[in-house]
Order: sequence, then structure tokens, then C-alpha cells
Amino acid sequence: MKILFTQENDKSRLLSRRTFMSAAATGTALTALSILPLTGMAETKTSQNNSSADEKKMILGMVVFEGFQLLDTFGPLEMFGALKDKVTIYMIGEKAGNIKSSAGPAVAVDYTFDNAPKLDIVMIPGGMGTRREVNNAPFLASFKSMAEATPHVASICTGSAVLAKTGLIDGLKATTNKRSYKWATSQGEKVKWVAQARWVEDGKYFTSSGISAGTDMALALIDKLFGRETAMKVANGAEYEWNTDPHHDPFAKLNGLVD
Repeated sequence: MKILFTQENDKSRLLSRRTFMSAAATGTALTALSILPLTGMAETKTSQNNSSADEKKMILGMVVFEGFQLLDTFGPLEMFGALKDKVTIYMIGEKAGNIKSSAGPAVAVDYTFDNAPKLDIVMIPGGMGTRREVNNAPFLASFKSMAEATPHVASICTGSAVLAKTGLIDGLKATTNKRSYKWATSQGEKVKWVAQARWVEDGKYFTSSGISAGTDMALALIDKLFGRETAMKVANGAEYEWNTDPHHDPFAKLNGLVD
């Protein structure tokens, strides 16, 4: 008779064939076997539970490109990063490898457009690199396809220019960075641009004003997805004073966009 034990790496817990045969001769084999820990079953159950928990998590993809703005990217990600039990975050790029920000530090891409998993949320930051990407046809096509297939889409700062260039927000309300307002809005003449807004929600699309506004917008999206209490806990945990009013935008006047 051949007996297999699943805990092969823990020799101290295994009965040798000789021990087993000896136990069998004295009628104690079943007793001996009964004291073996059922760790294999426990590990399998734990693994299944972890897998089930992971399947319930939302997946957020942050699209980055050469010259992306750091705060545009990591302000929102810091907020969602506090929800480790609810959200998994990936960095996505047109190509694999490290991608440098406008300030210099680079980030490693987890996935490219071609092999990224199905997302629940996709975000795109602004930065000087958007001036290039609005004319990068392959990038635009890939981002458009990803955004079309994703339930929640958000842009930060001049990331809205890239989003507008795809045509996906034609006829919808949106906002963007106030210092780059003229350039960004020129990328989507059919978009209903809102000059004075911290962020704008229209359908599945969230767009924010410049740089730091992306963090307020991210908390608004967390509020929508997980509730106000969760959003406030995240903001308080980061010691961040969340501007909950999407219309509070002093920078529109500061940049001469409104009287």
C-alpha cells in the first residue's frame, strides 16, 4: 500500500513507511494518522478565500506617459491606496519599462495597453507630456478603447485634453487646468467645458481642474463608489482637508476665465 502526504517539505510531520508499518502492526496506524495536522486543507481554504476577496476588489489603472505630472498621479492614488481591501492599483503605459515624470522620478509600468486586465476605474493625469500624446494616434486609440470598456473614467488636469481628443466626452461637461485652459479646451471643441469648477462629473466621466484638484476629485469618486463615510475616513487618515464642493474654484478667476 502506498500512502502520499501533502506536506512534503515538513519532514518532521510525516510518518515514515517503517513507522507506519509498525503502527499498522500494533493497530495504532489510524490513531497516528489522525494526529497529523490538516494544514493542507486549511491552506487550500485560505487560498480560496483570498482568491474570492481579490475577485471582489475593484481594479484601478493609472495611465502614465513620459512627462506625466507627479501630484496628478499620486494624489489620487494615495486616496485609493488607502482602500487596499477594496481596490487594486496598476500603472499602465503604452510601452513596458520605466516612465519618467515631468519632475524626473520614474515609475515602472505594471501593464501595457495590450495586456492590461479589465479595469473598473481608469485615470489619466496631466503634465507636459499631454502636448505630445494628443498627437500620438496609437496612444489615443488604445486609451480610447480602454476608456470605452471601463465603467469609471477620470482625468486630472490636462489629462482631460487627451480624453477630449478621443471624442468620448463630446457633448458632455468637463473641466481642466485653468492655466492651460485655452490649449486643453482646444482639443475638444464639442465638449461642454466648464471654466469654473474644481471637478465635474458627467455620466461615467470625472474630470478635474489642475494638479491638486485631482485629489479632491478622487475622494468624490470614492464617495460615489463606497460612500461619504469611507471618503471622509480616507481624507482624515491622510490628514487632507477635502474640498467637497466641486464648484469652489478660485483659480478660474485668478486666471481670467470668469469675472
